[in-house]
Amino acid sequence: MSRMDIQHTPQQPIPSGFGHSTSAAEVVEGMNLAGCGAIVTGGYSGLGLETVRALAAAGVDVSVPARRLDHARGVLDAADLGGVAVFGMDLGDQSSVKKFAAEYLGSGRRLDILINNAAIMACPETRVGAGWEAQFATNHLGHYTLANELWPLLADGGARVVALSSTGHKRSDIHFDDPQFTKGYDKWEAYGQAKTANSLFAVELDARGAEHGVRAFAVNPGGIMTGLQRHLTQDEMVAAGWMDSAGKLREGFKTPEQGAATSVWAATSPLLDGRGGVYCEDCDIAAPTDPASEFARFAGVDAHAVNPDSARRLWELSAELTGVNAFG
Repeated sequence: MSRMDIQHTPQQPIPSGFGHSTSAAEVVEGMNLAGCGAIVTGGYSGLGLETVRALAAAGVDVSVPARRLDHARGVLDAADLGGVAVFGMDLGDQSSVKKFAAEYLGSGRRLDILINNAAIMACPETRVGAGWEAQFATNHLGHYTLANELWPLLADGGARVVALSSTGHKRSDIHFDDPQFTKGYDKWEAYGQAKTANSLFAVELDARGAEHGVRAFAVNPGGIMTGLQRHLTQDEMVAAGWMDSAGKLREGFKTPEQGAATSVWAATSPLLDGRGGVYCEDCDIAAPTDPASEFARFAGVDAHAVNPDSARRLWELSAELTGVNAFG
């Protein structure tokens, strides 16, 4: 089967029978996924922890790579999730990502699910690696290298790969002329670019991987208050419309259990068998953004985040920057 033979998945709801308020536990209720292996980056806090909780409850053998190794072990031990494995890895350090991937490849573990959950948001200007902008480097390039280094296991099991994007993608397309923001840094533009990159990564990985049985999905978990907001002041969150001056969240925000649901659905739902390369939200394939809707800022996927030409161009840029490309 070639790339041209793969049937395109429409960017339209199925529908799934789930919705905005569905929890991760409800998504896997009644499923027995014993024997499956998963990696969840950032799986020791916020959405990641709830993702791990749901997968482990369904019998999945979950591994969590973490920058703060001892902290992650403490959190997961306290959560009593039944033997979740913890490895060291810093997504902002390409050598650390490669070291973890090599360790995992040599561990004898399966890999049926890879969930690229970890992220940073709207941080002060920070440079990592070869002078890369930290949000692009951590949220996208780290996960790009991780998936490529793990490709032998992903292909062996016909795995699903889930890349967490967000409505942040609506803030910015890829700055192909200056992806590292060397000509002026804007933390929200940089975050938007990174979230668009997460979505485009899923589009292109699916296009390259589908003939090997590997399918990829981008996911918008929804608005959830987690540690991701650690770089923001309350005044900034009020100005963004996330909460009022008393700190009350606006209607529509999800709990972490609800926020993890779409990731778990994309990773496990039989409704997605034979599908891929689409952006999902509220436990379903999202519709394209309706610019006339009053909810256009919060719902649907903008065209630039699922553009196949941009996805291919980003993959080529990522391969050039990292020196990694499982597809040669």
